[in-house]
Amino acid sequence: MAVAASTKDCTSLSDAELVEMADLSADRRICFDIGFVSKQREEWVLVTQAREGSKLRGFSFCTLERIGGTPSLLVGLATTDRTTKAETALKAMMADQYRRALLAFPDEDVLLGTRLLAADGFRAFAKLADVVPRVDHRASGEERAWARRLAKRFGAESRLDDRTFVTKGNGSPVGGLDFESPKAQSAAELETLFGPVNVDRGDRLIAFGWAMAEDLAAGRLSR
Repeated sequence: MAVAASTKDCTSLSDAELVEMADLSADRRICFDIGFVSKQREEWVLVTQAREGSKLRGFSFCTLERIGGTPSLLVGLATTDRTTKAETALKAMMADQYRRALLAFPDEDVLLGTRLLAADGFRAFAKLADVVPRVDHRASGEERAWARRLAKRFGAESRLDDRTFVTKGNGSPVGGLDFESPKAQSAAELETLFGPVNVDRGDRLIAFGWAMAEDLAAGRLSR
């Protein structure tokens, strides 16, 4: 059965759906429990769910907004299951969010911003332009400024190192994009970006990239 994704307002989430989401990460090292997931319903505008029939394979809380006038798709909390369906679920969720971004910001480039827990999370940035941070790239002043803007939006401006793009945690639960690919990774060098990240403490890596208007319009980011 195919995995399909759909996006709706967070206010329409049922308690049963929230329990499903919490159950998806219940046995993991970083567990997003029901209390934390429930708070996301209040903090974000949209939620995307990837399902295989009635089975939840992934979810993503996000919002579409302008940051300093720039169209932005911000992912606050997202995860997929750890089966062979994980990659398919991630692609389906991102495709549906890009569809929403195109409707909200026609003919404009859109910035995708989130916090990553591990290198596999960069899979969410597939086919995007100018993804930062990246290996052997020295961030420009404007790119560092974007890291600060995103850290502020995520409530971690004072804890950001804008050279490494890492926000330091304090042991409290922190959101982000939690994804592990079922496939072997060819870009193992991405792991070096996570050297200073203590995930258990709540550290996260701020990452962003650009969905170009022409790619959104042509549906190239959804394939």
